[in-house]
Amino acid sequence: MNRDHPWIISPEELSRRLEEGSDLRVIDLGDADTFARGHIPGSVQIPFQALVHGDGVVKGLLADAAELSRHLEAAGVTPETTIIACDDEGGGRASRLLWTLATAGHTRAALLDGGRDAWIAAGLPTSTELATPEAGHYPVHYTAREETVATRDEILRHLRDPHYALWDARSPAEFSGEDVRAARGGHIPGAINLEWTWLMDNAHDRRLKDEATIREKLDFLGFTPNRCVVTYCQTHHRSALPWLVLKWLGYPEVKGYPGAWSDWGNAETTPVATGSA
Repeated sequence: MNRDHPWIISPEELSRRLEEGSDLRVIDLGDADTFARGHIPGSVQIPFQALVHGDGVVKGLLADAAELSRHLEAAGVTPETTIIACDDEGGGRASRLLWTLATAGHTRAALLDGGRDAWIAAGLPTSTELATPEAGHYPVHYTAREETVATRDEILRHLRDPHYALWDARSPAEFSGEDVRAARGGHIPGAINLEWTWLMDNAHDRRLKDEATIREKLDFLGFTPNRCVVTYCQTHHRSALPWLVLKWLGYPEVKGYPGAWSDWGNAETTPVATGSA
């Protein structure tokens, strides 16, 4: 498997396909100011807030389908469009878009490895011109929830199930309970902590580490392909990148937990563990 396997595309391969006139839509979830100063030619920006919904203290829930439809249609997207998602933070925002699309049954999509920064570092061209694509038609329906979404109730049912593995993608301080970002600090009992940034190779513009290195780490931690792996963070923003990486590696059962710790840590009856292990 290489970086141009489905779910991941390198800046060099994307450049080649754009030069060939491939029917792609590059969607940028990065910062608006840096996008204005220079972005991938033809790319369209969608604000990250279009991908999430809040309910009181619970953040990062699935986006309102009608609102997401409006943004995708304005970006010229249809259900048949191949989407390349990028950002300027290492892939969290872009992966959240890909997870959301997968929940709507749209898998003709990939993450730009390293995002906009890797594109620029590779010496590829940028533009300040704003693209004006012809509006698409995209009624969003979340038809694949069972395959992509883990809920609080589902996790509670499987806390002692050896088939389930919980990947906590937050910082070690959040995981241990030292850094409290909800009514309670700590982690879901049985979860294993591997911060999402570990996946990035900072020496190579935050592209993903090589496949063998990632597989070795995941196997060591018990995140094996024969298990259902659920990824979570504070809201399922950061943990969307681990979800995407597992899909890229071919794991058959991978889910994200929208709401994540803002849901679990603010609930009154959910069990909480603290400490580093």
